[in-house]
Amino acid sequence: MAEYLPLSLPDEPKLTHNITWFARALRKAGLPIGTGRLLDAIRAVQAAGFTNKEDFYWTLHACFVSRPEHRVVFAQVFRLYWRDPRFLEHMMSMMLPAVRGVQEDRAAQAGEKRAAEALLDGFDHTVPEGQQEEQGTEIELDASMTMSSEEKLRTLDFEQMSTEEIAQAKRMLSRLTLPVDPIASRRTQVAARGRQLDWRATLKHAMRHGGNVSNLKHKDRSERWPNLVVICDISGSMSQYSRMVLHFLHAVANHKGAGWAKVHGFTFGTQLTNITRHLATKDVDAALAAAGAEAQDWEGGTRIGECLHDFNRDWSRRVMGQGAVVLLITDGLDRGAPDALAKEMKRLRLSARRLIWLNPLLRWEGFAAKAQGIRAMLPHVDSFRAGHSIASIEALAEALSKPDDVGEKARLLRALE
Repeated sequence: MAEYLPLSLPDEPKLTHNITWFARALRKAGLPIGTGRLLDAIRAVQAAGFTNKEDFYWTLHACFVSRPEHRVVFAQVFRLYWRDPRFLEHMMSMMLPAVRGVQEDRAAQAGEKRAAEALLDGFDHTVPEGQQEEQGTEIELDASMTMSSEEKLRTLDFEQMSTEEIAQAKRMLSRLTLPVDPIASRRTQVAARGRQLDWRATLKHAMRHGGNVSNLKHKDRSERWPNLVVICDISGSMSQYSRMVLHFLHAVANHKGAGWAKVHGFTFGTQLTNITRHLATKDVDAALAAAGAEAQDWEGGTRIGECLHDFNRDWSRRVMGQGAVVLLITDGLDRGAPDALAKEMKRLRLSARRLIWLNPLLRWEGFAAKAQGIRAMLPHVDSFRAGHSIASIEALAEALSKPDDVGEKARLLRALE
């Protein structure tokens, strides 16, 4: 349990103004807060009074927090907005690594960075000279991205993004969806305009009406949704890309109505790690922190062939038995035996309904499949696409909607020939 410093509130706050801006900060941090909740909070504070900081905290908490996963974010935004100076400096030092001497020797807790990004969005992060701890900091919250800057951010390489651009890109990724078409099942179900006659239902209906066949019943094939399996490379050369992809994966896993039966996530570097259960955590910061703690090979080496062998042996039958779509995110730079890698890729392809490979190296116009690992993997994928920007992630929807989409695979295979 986190221990916080004593927090003193201003003697004569402008309640309506401050609570309104506080609600806006919470909404930017991901809490579903509308005008109704804001009005309820103002009335509740007026009724409860402003003499006790704990009562004030829990009054706003009761009005703004409706889900358990929002408690941590609310607590962090509350402390930052209501002027805990040491906490504010710690957050600003995380947002600005160039600021020295103010960051505490501890890792950021879940929700802290999101709270800082929500409050410091569009704010001039430069710390005024001679500013003392006890002085408050003016925070502007009105700045927003223009359409031109957002369009530029869509095509920007993840590795070229600044800290602020990464925060903006994560917010854009959290709004993306990955729709998929349903799969026609072998089973049938009653349908008013079905293409097949349901003789069994027809005869049952006739028996209830004296044996006269007066109404023909129809049936049609039912539909089901496939699973999505994401296998993400978290080695040193892929660390920035994998973090952004996992942020997007969390949004897909928690987006209701997206069409997927279930979303499974795996990471690999030198070993394979199943992070599916962590994706179920609603708070994205807590989910990725837990996934990072379990995967002990972040920014390490790469053993693609061995990790795919572990997946095919231990997990393939469990998560891919119903025609799953597989997204493989890696640069393909493997030093293992190419024959073993090709064997595991072939087995993975035979187990999947579709195998789509996202490779950030495709951002280079002169990219060629010269590495042994890439040459071994390429023939066994259905589609080979770039995965270095928001636009490339958005293009996944196009690849899923077109069964014959191969991306850059055909061009690169012709070059190899």
